Amino acid sequence: MDDSGGFGETLNQPRAGIITRIRLENFMCHSNLEIELGEWVNFITGQNGSGKSAILTALCVAFGCRAKGTQRASTLKDFIKNGCSSAVIQIELKNRGEDAFKPDIYGDTIMIERRISESTSTTILKDCNGKKIASRKEELRELVEHFNIDVENPCVIMTQDKSREFLHSGNSKEKFKFFYKASLLQQVDELLENISQHLVSADALIGELEATIGPILKELDQLQGKIKNMERLEEISQQLQQLKKKLAWSWVYDVDRELQEQVTKIDKLKLRVPACQAKIDEQLNILENLRECFTEKKTEVENLMERTLEVKRTKGELQDLLTLAKKERNELAQEHDREANKIQKMKKRVHSLQEQIQEMQELQLKNTQDEEFEIKAKISELQNEIEEANEMLNRMKEEENSLSEKVNVGMNEFQQIANEVDDLEKKHYETVSRIRELKQHQTNKVTAFGGDRVIHLLRVIERFQGSFGRPPIGPIGSHLSLVNGDMWAPAVENALGKLLNAFIVASHKDSLVLRKCAKEANYNHLPIIIYDFSRPRLNIPRHMLPRTDHPTALSVLQSENVTVLNVLVDMGNIERQVLVRDYDVGKTVAFNPSISNVKEVFTLDGYKMFSRNGVETILPPIRNRRSGRLCSSFDDQIADLEKEARRATELAGKQKMRKREADATLNNLRNNLHNLKRRCLTSERDLASKKLALEDLKKSYIAEASSPISTVDELHQEISRIKDEIQEKETELEQLKIGRDEADAKARALRLSFEDLCESANGEIDALGRAEAELMKIEEKIESAEAEKAYYEKLMGNKVLNDIKVAEEQYCKLERDRKENFDKASLICPESEIKSLGEWDGSTPEQLSAQVSRLDQRLQDESRQFNSHLNKKGFSGGIKISFKEKTLSVEVKMPQDASRDGVRDTRGLSGGERSFSTLCFSLALHGMTVAPFRAMDEFDVFMDAVSRKISLNTLVEFALAQGSQWIFITPHDISMVKPEDRVKKQQMAAPRS
Repeated sequence: MDDSGGFGETLNQPRAGIITRIRLENFMCHSNLEIELGEWVNFITGQNGSGKSAILTALCVAFGCRAKGTQRASTLKDFIKNGCSSAVIQIELKNRGEDAFKPDIYGDTIMIERRISESTSTTILKDCNGKKIASRKEELRELVEHFNIDVENPCVIMTQDKSREFLHSGNSKEKFKFFYKASLLQQVDELLENISQHLVSADALIGELEATIGPILKELDQLQGKIKNMERLEEISQQLQQLKKKLAWSWVYDVDRELQEQVTKIDKLKLRVPACQAKIDEQLNILENLRECFTEKKTEVENLMERTLEVKRTKGELQDLLTLAKKERNELAQEHDREANKIQKMKKRVHSLQEQIQEMQELQLKNTQDEEFEIKAKISELQNEIEEANEMLNRMKEEENSLSEKVNVGMNEFQQIANEVDDLEKKHYETVSRIRELKQHQTNKVTAFGGDRVIHLLRVIERFQGSFGRPPIGPIGSHLSLVNGDMWAPAVENALGKLLNAFIVASHKDSLVLRKCAKEANYNHLPIIIYDFSRPRLNIPRHMLPRTDHPTALSVLQSENVTVLNVLVDMGNIERQVLVRDYDVGKTVAFNPSISNVKEVFTLDGYKMFSRNGVETILPPIRNRRSGRLCSSFDDQIADLEKEARRATELAGKQKMRKREADATLNNLRNNLHNLKRRCLTSERDLASKKLALEDLKKSYIAEASSPISTVDELHQEISRIKDEIQEKETELEQLKIGRDEADAKARALRLSFEDLCESANGEIDALGRAEAELMKIEEKIESAEAEKAYYEKLMGNKVLNDIKVAEEQYCKLERDRKENFDKASLICPESEIKSLGEWDGSTPEQLSAQVSRLDQRLQDESRQFNSHLNKKGFSGGIKISFKEKTLSVEVKMPQDASRDGVRDTRGLSGGERSFSTLCFSLALHGMTVAPFRAMDEFDVFMDAVSRKISLNTLVEFALAQGSQWIFITPHDISMVKPEDRVKKQQMAAPRS
C-alpha cells in the first residue's frame, strides 16, 4: 500500500477521455493520415514540413476551437488541402471508467467528426458503433466541460506557436499571461469582474428593491449558511486521514465479501454434480434399452423383408396378366359396339325407305294446275327479296371485315404496349430487388454468398462449434478479394460458380455435423468440400500454367486463408481458367492449340469457351446472372441500378398512358363491331328464313312437276336386301358377345386373384413399413440419447467440475489476499479504530481510492513541484508574480553558482538553459490542471544534447507519474528515450518534394 492509502495501481489507471485514434482527410498538408495513440506517452517525430503540427491544429479544431484561436488560419476553410473541396477530422476517445461521459448512450468509445467545406462546417458525435448521436454544439460543449478539455489552455495543448512564444521568450508579461491562463486564474478573474459588475448594478437597484428585500435577506441567510459550510473545509485533512484508513480496511472487507460469495458459489456448483451425474446415468439406461429394442427390431425387419420379396414378385406377374386380360376384353367390347352400330344404321335405312314409299304415294294424289301457278309466283317474289337481302348483307360483311381488321390491329398494338409495360415493371422490380441485395451485401459481405440462409447457418455453426474437429471455412466467396480492382469480377464469378457458396471442412465427421447444421438452418443442398487444412500453399510450376499473357482466375484472386486457395486450385482448376475481355479474344485463346494448359476461357460479358478432344464449345451468358459479388465496393453498382430503376419507372409511366389511350380506342372499335355483328346476324337470319321458304316452294314444285325418282317396287327390293344383311350381322354380333363375355370373366378372375394376393400381402408390407419406421425412430432416439449423454459428460468435465476447481482455487487465492491485506491494514491502524467510526457503509476500495486521489491532488504544492523538476539538472529557483503589474519572472540558481547566494534571471541563461528552466515551470503548471490528455509541440528547440536528454527523461517520468495521456511532437532525435511499454514512438513520413 502506498502513502496515500491506496494500492498503487489504482491511481495510475488512464482516465476516460484519452485519445485512441486520429484520422485526417484533406486537412492542411495531409490527404489521408491515421494515427493510433497509446494510453500513456506518445512521441511523434518527423522532418520539418511532414505535417506534425497539423495534428495538434486538428485536435483544436475538432474540440471546437475557432480558426483564429489556432494561430494557423483566419477561417476554417483555409485548413482544406489545396485542390480539395472539403476536409474531415475524426477523433476517437476512450469512454470507460468512473469519469465516462454518458456511457449508456455512447458506450466505450466516443467518435467526434468535424467536416469542413468551402461554406460550412459541421460537428457530429457518434457512439462506439459509429451511430450518430448528436450534432449540436451544446453536446460538444458539454463533453468538453465534462472532461475539462480546454484546447486553448497551453497546459492542455501547447502548439508550435505557443511553444515559441512561451518557452523561448524572456518577456515577463508573456510568462504571466501563460501562467494566468494555465492556472485558470484568468477565468476566476473574469468571473470576479463579472460579479463586480453585477454588484454595481445591484447597488444601483437597491433603492428600487427595498420593497422586495425579504427574498434578498432570505438569500443572504442562505449565503451565510454556505459560509458556515465552507468553514468545514478545515476538517478535510482529518477526513482524508480517516478515508485512508477506511481504504486500507476496505480491501480486507471487500475480500471478506468475495469470500462469502465464493462459498455460496461453490455450494451451488457442488449441488450440480449429482444432478448432472443423474442425467448421465439416465441416458445410459435409455441407451441400453434402446440398443436392445434396436437389435430385436432389426431382426424383425430382416424376416419381414424375406417374406415380402416373393409376394412382390408374384404380385408383379399377376399385374402383367391382368393388364393383358383387360386389353383383350376392351378390344372385343369395341368390336362388338362397332358391329351393333352398323346394324342400327341399317335398320334406320329400312325405316327411311319405307317412309319414302309412303310419301311418293301421297304426292301423286295432290298435283293440280292451280297450285303449280301459285307456287311459281311465290318463288319469284322470294328470289327478289333474297337478292336485296344478299346485297345488304354483303355491304355489312365488308364493313364488318374492315372493323375486324382495325380491332385486330388495335388488339395487337394494345398487347404490344401491355407487354412493354409488364417488361418494364418486371425490370423495375428486379432492379429494386438487386439494389436491396447489394445494400445487404454492403452491410454484410457474407450475404452475397447465400443470402440470409448463410447468416442463419453461421449462427448455428457457432452454437455447434464444439462439435467440429476444426472450425469450417466458408462461404469461400467471403474469404476472397480481387487483386487489382473489380474489373475481372464478372468473369471470375462465372468461373468459380457454386464454389463461391461452398464450405470447407477437415474431415468426413465434420461434414456430417455441418450437414446437420445446414438442415437446422433450412439451407438445403449446401456445397461441402472435405480438404486437409494442414497442407501448405500449393506451388504451381510455371510450365503447368497457361502459356498466355492474359490473367488467370488464380492471378487476380487473393485470400488470407491458404486452404481456400488450395481448394480452388484442386477443385476448381483456377490456375488454368483464363480471363479475357471480349468474345473474339476468347475464341483466339480457347481454340488455339499452341496455347497449352488452358482448361476454360471466360469473358467479361459472360461467355464460357473450351475445347475437349478437338470439339470446340461456346456456352452463351446465363440469362439474369447476377454478378458483382466479389466487388470491393457496391456504391457504383447501386448508383447505376438506381438510375436504371428511375428510367424504367419513367418509361413505364409513359407506356401506361399509351396503354390507356389504346384501350379506349379498342373499346370503341369493339362496340361498333358488336353493333354491326348484331345487325348482320339479324340480316342473316332473315335471309336464311327466306331461303328456306324458297327451297320448300321449289321442292313442292319439283315434286309436282317431275315423275318419281324410282318406283315403289325398286324400293321394296332395297328393303329386302338390307334385312338379309342385318340378319348376318346379328349372327356375327352374337359370336362377338360370347367372346367378350369370356374375356370379361377371365379378367374378373385375374383381378380377384390379384386383389386376394394384395390383401394378403398388404398386412406383411404394412408391417414391414411400420417396422422400418420404428427402426428409424429407434436409431434417431439412440443418436439423440448418445448426444444427450455426451453433452452432460462434457458439461460435467468442462463446466461443472472445472467450475468447482476454479472456484476453489479462487477461494484459496482470496484467503491469501485477505491475510496480506489484513497485515497491511493493521500497520496503518487497528481494526478497532475503524469500527469506532461507525458501521461500515459498504464503500468499495475503488470508490475510496478515487476519493483519496481527488483529495490528495488538491493538496499538491506548486512550489515543491517546480523545484522537483529543476533538480533533475541540479538547478533550483523561484517564481516572482506581480498581479498588480501582471508580470511573472523566473529566477534560477545554477550549479556553478553554489558558492554564491545570487540567482539569475532566465534572460541571463543560455538558450538551452532558458528552455529547460521554462519547461520545468510549464510542468509545474501542468500539475495544477486536470485534463485527460496533454500535447506539446517543439518543446526542445534550442536545447543542447545534454539538456534535451534530461528534458526528455523528465517529461517521460512526469507524464507516467501524472497519469494522463501525453503527446509530444519534435523534429529532433528521441533515441535517448528509454524503451518503456507505456511509451509509444511514431515517425511521420518525409514530406514530398
